[in-house]
Amino acid sequence: MVKKTVRDIDVSGKRVLVRVDFNAPLDKEGKVADDTRIKAALPTIRYLTDNRAKVILMSHLGRPKGQVDDRYRLDPVAGRLAELLGKPVRKADDCVGAAVQALIGEMAEGDVALLENVRFSPEEEKNNESFARQLASLGDIYVNDAFGTAHRAHASTEGVADFLPAVAGFLMEKELDMLGRVLGAPAKPFVAVIGGAKVSDKMAVIDNLLRQVDALLIGGGMANTFLKAKGLEVGKSLVEADKIGLAGELVRKAKNSQVELLLPVDVVVAPAATPDAQSRVVPAQNIPADAMALDIGPETARQYGDRLKGAATVVWNGPMGVFEMESFAAGTMAVAEALAESGAVSVIGGGDSAAAVHKAGVADKITHISTGGGASLEFLEGRALPGVAALQDK
Repeated sequence: MVKKTVRDIDVSGKRVLVRVDFNAPLDKEGKVADDTRIKAALPTIRYLTDNRAKVILMSHLGRPKGQVDDRYRLDPVAGRLAELLGKPVRKADDCVGAAVQALIGEMAEGDVALLENVRFSPEEEKNNESFARQLASLGDIYVNDAFGTAHRAHASTEGVADFLPAVAGFLMEKELDMLGRVLGAPAKPFVAVIGGAKVSDKMAVIDNLLRQVDALLIGGGMANTFLKAKGLEVGKSLVEADKIGLAGELVRKAKNSQVELLLPVDVVVAPAATPDAQSRVVPAQNIPADAMALDIGPETARQYGDRLKGAATVVWNGPMGVFEMESFAAGTMAVAEALAESGAVSVIGGGDSAAAVHKAGVADKITHISTGGGASLEFLEGRALPGVAALQDK
């Protein structure tokens, strides 16, 4: 399903209400610590200002739980955005109301304004119709460029689209194009790397991908549940006991679909998941009763790397171990490096996987790193995203 974008609509002289994802981490001094998400929205913002639109941005920051919380005000974001744009950004002290209407009324063509955190209003996450209508009254056109929140049916992501012509921004377009290409017509061989802590978080993704991939590489804490399903003992490792049967069913489904499903053949174990824990490598079938598996082992990393070398398309969601700790990061780093060297069309599903490729220093060799962990996960599950479904089809 191809959506209309800002290119498909006349924005000149119009008030364009843009949902962006400026949920950027702040440092102890309250300044933006990582401006990646702000930079990702710049192409859309610049296109709109270059085409003489009045640009009204709205975003959330943190989890203020429907209350005004000074820790989550967007003033630092407005300051950083102004630096990046090289022009002033007018910051509103609210996201709706008379003062906001007055501020927008003073805007000239090419001006940029940023509304206050939409999640200060409890109506935002409830997708309250009246609140969505108030937001919509601020603009003539709605643009959603916040893929990271597209899986949320909130007032600023879905509700406003009921009241304004709704199109995608360039970041949203890129996300839908890349993730859609992976699920729609991937070059073969198509390999998926799925990790993370819990099988329950990735069950639907694995089930959907099994219909399309040639190989599925499993790592992270969730691999323990698969190993348990094969009858292996996994010591104190994280296992979802109620998902062992489902893991076994997925193994059977992969076999019936002639999908190569690779599980760890060796793992890095330690008594506990702590930075100073004494770690060692053991075969996957010999995990000690008093230890837990916290990373894939070197032989597994080698096998996974070899499988990635022959891939034409790769999607990766979830780390191979507790990569935040150096003792358990080698597996994830090895997969990141192998993926970067593979030459495949590579798509990283946001979240920890995105952090991993940045940590490995190979982000520039990845075809696409999604800006939305939860949204990319639901997209890969084959689910419709409310913030995307609300946009006009081409």
